[in-house]
Amino acid sequence: MTTTHAKGPDPVHVGPTENLTTKLWERAAASEAKEILRFPVGDGWQGLTWAQLGERVRKAGAGLIAVGIEPGDRVALMSNTRMEWTISDLAILAVGAVTVPLYETSSVEQCAWVLSDSGARAAIAGTADHAKSLDAARAGAPEFGEVFVIDDGGLDALGERAGADHAEQVAARSSAVTLADLATIVYTSGTTGNPKGCMLTHGNMLWVVRQSEESLRKLLGGDDATLLFLPLAHIFARLIQFLCLEGDVPMGYARSVEKLSEDLRSFKPTFLLAVPRVFEKVFNTAQRKAEGPKRKVFDFAVATAQEWSSSPNPGLGTKVKKAIADKLVYSKLREAVGGRLHYSVSGGAPLAPHLAHFFHAAGITILEGYGLTETSAPGTVNTPDAMRIGTVGRPLPGIEIRIDEDGEILLKGGNVFKGYYHNDQATAEVLEADGWFHTGDVGEIDDGGFLRITGRKKELIVTAGGKNVAPAVLEERLKQHRLVSQAMVVGDNRPFIGCLVTLDADELAAFAKEHDLKGSTAELVRSDAVEAEVAKAVEQANAAVSKAESVRKWEILERDFTLEDNEITPTLKLRRRNVIENFGDAIERIYAR
Repeated sequence: MTTTHAKGPDPVHVGPTENLTTKLWERAAASEAKEILRFPVGDGWQGLTWAQLGERVRKAGAGLIAVGIEPGDRVALMSNTRMEWTISDLAILAVGAVTVPLYETSSVEQCAWVLSDSGARAAIAGTADHAKSLDAARAGAPEFGEVFVIDDGGLDALGERAGADHAEQVAARSSAVTLADLATIVYTSGTTGNPKGCMLTHGNMLWVVRQSEESLRKLLGGDDATLLFLPLAHIFARLIQFLCLEGDVPMGYARSVEKLSEDLRSFKPTFLLAVPRVFEKVFNTAQRKAEGPKRKVFDFAVATAQEWSSSPNPGLGTKVKKAIADKLVYSKLREAVGGRLHYSVSGGAPLAPHLAHFFHAAGITILEGYGLTETSAPGTVNTPDAMRIGTVGRPLPGIEIRIDEDGEILLKGGNVFKGYYHNDQATAEVLEADGWFHTGDVGEIDDGGFLRITGRKKELIVTAGGKNVAPAVLEERLKQHRLVSQAMVVGDNRPFIGCLVTLDADELAAFAKEHDLKGSTAELVRSDAVEAEVAKAVEQANAAVSKAESVRKWEILERDFTLEDNEITPTLKLRRRNVIENFGDAIERIYAR
């Protein structure tokens, strides 16, 4: 049984004089000795106390004032996930400026658009390479000024530019920031054209943090801690950053994804935020290592997890099997992630139910949630006290969701963004005057008020890693090559972006003649020369996007998409679902290699 409307409990109050840095100054002034940020040094971890964090933020903020950053100015932040990202973000907010995050993998073309559209006045970059990308992109951004490189002591250099009067101004500016003031512009990929800048206020972010804190209180106790490794440029990780700062929960910063396993074992987090791809990798690695007789044991543990987790009242036999599986398999999994991990919040893409059941039985409950950049991250979330695997949970306090006549999910609450920066038309297309936001996703609400995502109205692809990819950018670039007739990007809920490519028959014949190639169309498609030429087209298309959005593998089809097979419209627009149905085997070959 389903319904068309669900509403969360009454919202948690946010004081009118608060903003995203209020708690920082309160705790720093109290000289709290608790380490709130922790970072790897050698084989161990060091930390910053609240007082030390406050001092670092004050110095960086004073430096921003010294170089001319005014309230409301936009400051770009391009860096990997690290302690200095948080310090920089807080410093920008503390002086009343607006943080404009950039992924560290962003192309020069993407940087140029964001810098130009946002009118960024300055930037903080993690590395010299990030700074090079920003410098190469500055031609179309006349207001863009200095770049401060963290690796080269950029934050310290900012502090050295400041005088005593600038430090005093940080306090004055910070206390003057209101809930209505813009905190960040986060650029998100659309289905067509350039990314749109989502305007989120201090009120949007702080409000949703308070509601999340109320719903996830069991994750935020006295000795809880989390390890950050997802990009802080993404709204999901950013929300967790502010949630931890608000809830006084220590955050560690992983060295890299490649060293995540080591960092998990040494840091010993109690909860994580992750995307489904992380859980897929953990599961697949464990399965691959289970060779010979061990494979039967692993399969037994998987089956037992499904049986135990999906039953509201597991019987004695199931409990016995779970105890055996725990000793042989689950306990080793827990040890591999530090031994203290009890919960993980997952978002960005759907989680396969078998993974949810497996980790749940292993004592690591994955809480799926749902939201968009436009909703300051979460709108719904499964909680420790109210969870249904296969759903993305119930609405947070103060949030309403409803299902429109066409199945689209609409959302309303204090987390809904102010609109798209410099794009009133795009704002009007998704945001109603009474506050309802059109998500572009399709879903249903069950009789318990849990939301289930069933599809996507918009064509945006979301990979298993949670990366949003607009296919039009890549497809249009690919079709610029002489050989390419049609291109359709795939990768929804997959580990990487792939592409189906069709060739223009006339151009293929000409190319074959030029290169003295013989054979049927099928033989030409598989020739080294044609493969190499399509690889050039892919390389050219990838230059317009970040590495995470780039086409990794592709399949050249032996025929073009046709009207007769209902694969294209009369105006040559792709009918994606039909292409996926007709060429399902080809798509599977892309991901089976």
